[in-house]
Amino acid sequence: MRISIDRGMVTDIVVQYESLLNKQWIAIIRYDCAHGYFHRDIISPKGGKEKHTITIQNLEDALLYAEQDIKDRWKFYKQKYLRKTKNEKRRNS
Repeated sequence: MRISIDRGMVTDIVVQYESLLNKQWIAIIRYDCAHGYFHRDIISPKGGKEKHTITIQNLEDALLYAEQDIKDRWKFYKQKYLRKTKNEKRRNS
């Protein structure tokens, strides 16, 4: 997690869920406001990113949203990532 604050105001955030898979830390979900808007990146096993815009303008609220979503849904995100990994292995066999 990275939070930038200027004069008491949140100016930038990155909240990322990583999982230890095969002895490597792998990024699975990331929330940030790169590209000028708040969004969630769903990261594929091959490294591609699926962006989902989230319409929260206040970065303090966005930070709370991102933290709570990952706390509530980390198992779902991990299972989805593992299914994609399995499907990609089947395609390459």
